[in-house]
Amino acid sequence: MPNISGIIKSLQNIMWKDPGVSGDAQRLEQLGWMITLKILDDKDAEMELLNDDYVSVIPEKLRWRAWAGDSEGITGDAMKEFVDGELFPGLQNLDVSSGNDGVNRRAVLVRDIFAGTNNYMKNGTIIRQVVNKLNEIDFNASEDRHTFGDIYESLLRDLQSAGNYGEFYTPRAVTEIMTEIINPRLGEKVLDPACGTGGFLTSAIENIRTQDVHSVEDLKTLEETIRGQELKPLPFMLCVTNLILHDIEVPNIINGDSLNREYTSIGAKDKVDVILANPPFGASVSDGVETNYPAQFRTTESADLFLLLMIRYLRDGGRAAIVLPDGSLTGDGVKQRIREEFLKQCNVHTIVRLPNSVFQPYASVATNLLFFTKGEPTREIWYWEHKLPEGQKSYSKTKPIQKSEFASLKEWWGKRSENEQAWRVSVEKIAESGWNLDIKNPFVKEEEVTHTTAELLDMLSASFRKSDELIEELKKGLV
Repeated sequence: MPNISGIIKSLQNIMWKDPGVSGDAQRLEQLGWMITLKILDDKDAEMELLNDDYVSVIPEKLRWRAWAGDSEGITGDAMKEFVDGELFPGLQNLDVSSGNDGVNRRAVLVRDIFAGTNNYMKNGTIIRQVVNKLNEIDFNASEDRHTFGDIYESLLRDLQSAGNYGEFYTPRAVTEIMTEIINPRLGEKVLDPACGTGGFLTSAIENIRTQDVHSVEDLKTLEETIRGQELKPLPFMLCVTNLILHDIEVPNIINGDSLNREYTSIGAKDKVDVILANPPFGASVSDGVETNYPAQFRTTESADLFLLLMIRYLRDGGRAAIVLPDGSLTGDGVKQRIREEFLKQCNVHTIVRLPNSVFQPYASVATNLLFFTKGEPTREIWYWEHKLPEGQKSYSKTKPIQKSEFASLKEWWGKRSENEQAWRVSVEKIAESGWNLDIKNPFVKEEEVTHTTAELLDMLSASFRKSDELIEELKKGLV
C-alpha cells in the first residue's frame, strides 16, 4: 500500500514550486479538481468492469486516463495548453442531457464543479509531476480511499486559515456529537442547506453506515437520501470530493444559494427527516433574497433566514441540530418574530452554549448548538454550558475542541437534572422576555474583571489603533 501521507506531502511540495499557486486556498482548489477527476476515472474503470454498456459522462479525450494516466505523456507547454484550452472548456460545457437520471446527475455535477473552478498552475512540467504523484493512489482500493479520506479531512481543516474560508469548516468534534445525538438512520432524508465542505453530511453517512448499511441496496438508499447545497464554488467542489471519498458515487449536492428558493414553494415532496447544519452567520444575503420569505420575517441576516428555511424543510416529527450565533438568540423586531415562530412550530428542547473560540478564525463570536423537533411547540428549554478543558483559556488551531470533551453532555443527555452546567427555562418565562433565548447560566456568578492602570492604557491604545485602521480603510474605499 502506498504511503498516502507521504504522497500528499510530496504533492504540496511540488505545487509550491509553481508560480501560479499562491496560498492554501488555491493549492486546495487545484488539488481538489485533480483529485475529483482521478476519483471519477477510477470509478469509471470499476463501472466498466461491472457493466459492459457503461458510458462515462466525460468525453474520452478529457478523461484522466487519456491525458494524465501515462507517466511519460504530455508535459510542458503542451500540458498547460491542453488543460487551459481543452480540458476546462470541455468540462465546463459538458452535455448533461444524455441517458438515464444517474448519468445525467453525474454530468451536471462535473459541469458545475468545473464551472466555478480554476487551474492556477502555470508550469505544465509541474502539472505532469503532480498528476504522476496522484496516480500512485488507487481510489478503488478501500484502504487507500479511507486513508486518503482521513488526510483529506486534515486538508479541509487547513482551510480554516486559508483566506476567508474558515466559515466552511465545522470542527469534526462538533459535527460528530450533533450527528450522534440526532442519530439519522437509513431511509431518512438528511439535508444540510449550507453544506460547506460536507462535514455534517459525511458524519451522517458514517453514522448510518455503521448501523444500517449491509448491502448494495442499502448503500443506494443512503446515496439517494443524503442532500446538500452550497453557494461557493470551492467548498462545493471539496464537498463533492469528500462525499465520493465516503463511497457516495453521485453525491446529491447542488451548487447554488438555498435562500434563493421561494419559501412557499417548499412542499411535502421536499420535506426531510433530519437537518444538520452550520449556516453562515454575520453575512448579508444576496439582493432581493429576503423577498422570498413572508413579509413579517424579512431580514438580510443570513442565519435568521436559514433558520426559517430549515423549519420549512423539516417534516412534522423531523429533528434537527444546528449551529447559531448568539445574535440569532436575541434582538427585537424581525428577530423576535422569527424566534417566536420557531418556538411555536418546534420543540426546541436543548441549547448547548459553546465558548467563543470553538469556530476559528471567528474567535469573538459566541455560538450555540440547537436541538429541536418539528411539529409541537416548545414547553421548556434545557441549557448546557460547555466548559473549556481545565487549564485551557481558549481553543485554537493547535488546540481545537475534542469530541471527548462532550462525554459529560452525553452522560447527562438521557437523565437530565440541573447542575452547575445545566439549567432549564419555561417557555412562559422566555415569552415574557420577548422570546429571548440568550439565557446565561444562573449557577455561575459574573466575575469582576480588574485591570491595572498600565493594562487599561494598553487596551485604550489598541482600541485607538483599531479605529485609525478602520478610518484608513474607509478613506481608501471613498477614493
